[in-house]
Amino acid sequence: MPTLTRRAAVQLLASACVVPSAFVRAQAPRLPIAFSTLGCPEWSWRTILDVAAREGFAALELRGIQKELDLPRRPEFSPANTATTLADLRSLDLTIVSLGSSVQLHHREPEVRARHFDDGRRFIDLAAALGTPYVRVFGDRLLEGEPREAGIARVVEGLRQLAAHAKGSGVEVLIESHGDFTDSPTLETILTEAGSGVGLLWDTHHTVVAGNEAPQQTLSRLQRWVRHTHLKDSRPDGKERRYVLTGEGDVPVAEIVRVLRASGYKGYYSLEWEKLWHPEIEEPEVAIPHYARLMRQYLT
Repeated sequence: MPTLTRRAAVQLLASACVVPSAFVRAQAPRLPIAFSTLGCPEWSWRTILDVAAREGFAALELRGIQKELDLPRRPEFSPANTATTLADLRSLDLTIVSLGSSVQLHHREPEVRARHFDDGRRFIDLAAALGTPYVRVFGDRLLEGEPREAGIARVVEGLRQLAAHAKGSGVEVLIESHGDFTDSPTLETILTEAGSGVGLLWDTHHTVVAGNEAPQQTLSRLQRWVRHTHLKDSRPDGKERRYVLTGEGDVPVAEIVRVLRASGYKGYYSLEWEKLWHPEIEEPEVAIPHYARLMRQYLT
């Protein structure tokens, strides 16, 4: 009996992802899991919806569709199409939990900084129109030759500006633990000084791998700001790290889920499979269903 090659298996899975959404139903009770569309850069909006529903996801985190990262430019989110897009989500009992912007708040140059603020405001306005509670932004860097306190203060000021724009819209601005901001003391300082309207997207991989913190250590300091999470796994690959299927690396994903649940966390556990940035890693047709199966073990 012939054996399927890995490529053929992936192609077979991909073909299964294009069933018309009207016929798709989740095969198991929904869990508070989501996936970022960063992990499926080739998929159409319809395929994203169908896979999410079939695999039992409750939410989506949008970080581009078909490699277009500027979400307000996508036709699905134009004023003329927003109602249809929301109806498609409701028909499958799905929600959009977060919009992932590319906004970076570390820039000093006035014209660059203004462009990032404009992007942030556009994403906040789109989130409000979609009923999406969060927009993610980055800190993102501490600039060489500048006092650390000055860089942190500029990020705080940027968060305050975006939170002021979002006030009253039902949207909260989330800074992600990313770049030069992956240790809990620094994040605690930023979040405390930023004030209301700002929360944390806890990218658990970055605080473990780059911040060198145990999950409980991070959560004990930042719990009151954690609104959303990113989960992913990796293992050493020479001097770098390679992303691997969840549970196959050395990032303590099961422990992260355990400490979040014990803390009373009520948000989503979102897979950030970085396929767009790392095309060599597993295909989304493999990684996304794998994550759903594993999280079912962790959460039930």
